[in-house]
Amino acid sequence: MLNLTHNTLLKTPWMVAMFAACWGGFVPAVQGQASNETTVVREWNETLLHAIRNDLARPTIHARNLHHWSMACYDAWAAYDTVAAPFLVDVEIPYIEDDASRRWAQETAINYASYRLLWNRFVDSPGGTSTLMTLYQQFALAGGVNSFQSTDYVNDGPAALGNFIAQQVMAYGAVDGSNEANGHANQHYTPSNPELFIESVPGNPWLVQPNRWQSISLSTFVGQSGIPETETPPFLSPEWGNVTPFGLPDSTMTLHFAEDGWPYPVWIDQDAPPLVDLNYAQGIDDPYTWGHSMVLRWSEHLDPTDGVMLDISPASVGNVDPALFDLGYEEYDQFYNWDEGGDASQGWDVNPATGQAYEPQIVPRGDYARVLAEFWADGPDSETPPGHWFTILNGVMDHPDFEARWMGEGDEMAALDWEVCAYFTLGGAMHDAAIAAWSHKGWYDYIRPVSALRWMQGRGQCTDPSLPNYDVTGLPLIDGFCEMVTPGDLDFPSASDVDKLKVRAWKGPDYINNPDSDEAGVDWILVENWWPYQRPSFVTPPFAGYVSGHSTFSRAAAEILTAITGDPYFPGGMGEFTAPANDFLVFEEGPSQDIVLQWATYRDASDQCSLSRIWGGIHPPCDDLPGRRIGIEVAEHALNMARSLIEAEAPCMADLNDDGFRGIDDLLIILSSYNGTPMQGTEDLTGDGFVGVDDILDFLLYYDQACD
Repeated sequence: MLNLTHNTLLKTPWMVAMFAACWGGFVPAVQGQASNETTVVREWNETLLHAIRNDLARPTIHARNLHHWSMACYDAWAAYDTVAAPFLVDVEIPYIEDDASRRWAQETAINYASYRLLWNRFVDSPGGTSTLMTLYQQFALAGGVNSFQSTDYVNDGPAALGNFIAQQVMAYGAVDGSNEANGHANQHYTPSNPELFIESVPGNPWLVQPNRWQSISLSTFVGQSGIPETETPPFLSPEWGNVTPFGLPDSTMTLHFAEDGWPYPVWIDQDAPPLVDLNYAQGIDDPYTWGHSMVLRWSEHLDPTDGVMLDISPASVGNVDPALFDLGYEEYDQFYNWDEGGDASQGWDVNPATGQAYEPQIVPRGDYARVLAEFWADGPDSETPPGHWFTILNGVMDHPDFEARWMGEGDEMAALDWEVCAYFTLGGAMHDAAIAAWSHKGWYDYIRPVSALRWMQGRGQCTDPSLPNYDVTGLPLIDGFCEMVTPGDLDFPSASDVDKLKVRAWKGPDYINNPDSDEAGVDWILVENWWPYQRPSFVTPPFAGYVSGHSTFSRAAAEILTAITGDPYFPGGMGEFTAPANDFLVFEEGPSQDIVLQWATYRDASDQCSLSRIWGGIHPPCDDLPGRRIGIEVAEHALNMARSLIEAEAPCMADLNDDGFRGIDDLLIILSSYNGTPMQGTEDLTGDGFVGVDDILDFLLYYDQACD
């Protein structure tokens, strides 16, 4: 069993003194790796995650930082490897015969490349001196000397190579389309709607475009990383589709143009989300209405005292059929449980590591939903979604059952070798996930639930034309959940509230004075006052909703971890995270009891992450499944790119016996694995975790063909 925690990088009290001493060129006594138990690349990954937690919560930019750092480490490692080909920096250096000397060279080059690159990326971070001290401490502990600035790797060795690689990665980043020179500022995008003044104005009276994103004006905005900002933040990275990807081929890009000719490339284009038509809508059957109303409905679930209990163990949660991801918007009722919450999970019968059934875990739904929303949002010390999956990967590698076999096959690798390859692959996938997801966000510019629901209630109700305030774009009336305020209403006696819509939902931040002891709870509220389940200083992310970044990042990461470990399951057959009773939620008290999030497979964790954003009021379902589809394809391309370099040649697809030809012997191998058991291997041609009809159909495309 894998146990996860929210990691923080703890540094010793003498860090400041050492920083001052070392800056003048003093070399500490500790040389080589900073720990006997961890590699230099792992130490640098933890250091980078620490830096991200102390920076603004910018998922796109930090996905790029993780990619560029892992790329630099990979090229430093590959320069001394006999098989791997470099990604960016191709150098010719003599091969080092001695294993220990070769390893020292790789570690040294990684250390210098990491330090130089990350110092450049975080020198202006809000984390400031603390982050830079942490970077320098790691560099010095691993044997680095800041005064050594040479990039002449031919004459000055591995440290110079690390400096050179960092220099080249920084040059690459200067022209990669991210507008780094101007702080990644937007160059074209302007919002279509005025701001929503959620703290002072009920409803959303000034919304102009109900299909477009709207910024939220707050007296104090505190981003997901917990850092206050003085102004309403602009849309983050709407032009990120112009950034150079890692593995996405040009064939996956659709080029759109704004009216003035500005290009908006959209990668793995999922087409437009459900749009509301002011003149024609179908009431609750309209996908726009159905999806946003579901967010409101799931807000009612955030009450741990409502008596609803769920089994949240892998026996009941997980094992979702990925074929359902292709459902059309009108078919989403086959996937999501609109009334009760959750998805089409089938659960798992047996833990493959123990051979035993998963033990049920029955908990209040209100605790489960609240913990999900908080855990997958990453909390106030966020390493952002891409960094969160690096944390999960690190937990996997720390598990005693983990074996460092690339793609789950062959001999066990040295820790540093496997980690470099794993970080390189995951980093590339997270970067491409950001590009693909944010290319949709920037072009389709889709509205968030808080804006849509407050606007819809202002239109009225869409259920009964004979009642007041009927409008086809309004909210549905459902007895006991969403009703009209009538004269003499006990909850809303004011005559000014008559005919407004009220709903049973999370009551919001006005009912929380002390987050350590107060719980808002669920009750009747006016929809015009509805808030997502988020901190009042955050409310909703400062960028468009469609597609969900969490769904895209998480599914891509889950596919990568499944592939590179060769196993869809967490080590020990289960990963878990414990949220202790009344000591986990950030902006209200809870959960009421210990809640242990559990996942049999990486894909189960990803699917749970996606649902968390609906319970959190951040995404309607139309943002979710397209993001999962994108994540699956992103992972496929990232894995192909990484393997083509790590293994020095792309694998011959469908040549399962490695004889250079796709024939009957290969088909027999597929048929021998044909069953309903989840797996990840060469027989699983489609990469969906099962060997079935689709794999046979794919194989027939290669049948009777030699490898190139």
